[in-house]
Amino acid sequence: QVRLVESGGGLVQPGGSLRLSCATSGIIFSIYTVGWYRQTPGNQRELVASISSRGNPNYADSVKDRFTISRDSAKNTVDLEMKTLKPEDTAVYYCNAKWYNDGYWGQGTQVTVSS
Repeated sequence: QVRLVESGGGLVQPGGSLRLSCATSGIIFSIYTVGWYRQTPGNQRELVASISSRGNPNYADSVKDRFTISRDSAKNTVDLEMKTLKPEDTAVYYCNAKWYNDGYWGQGTQVTVSS
């Protein structure tokens, strides 16, 4: 059974930091590209950052230089370090694991940036 479980969301003030973690199980972690997406009410889910099976990162322009994605093959986890958070980063953040046409989603974790 494939499971992707996100953790680390919460409420943070503007300018603050959070670290999200995606714990995966039931997949061959080493071959999957894993990404973080976010979604706000009434909007489509958008890619925030992804990291390939080889460890190559990719970032949305809106988060470049603020967010860092990393993967730990020993723990089968992918983390998203978020710094200098802005109110517009508020969203539900989802983890996604993808290999060709095979893809899975986590249940999401809420991130709220507000004073």
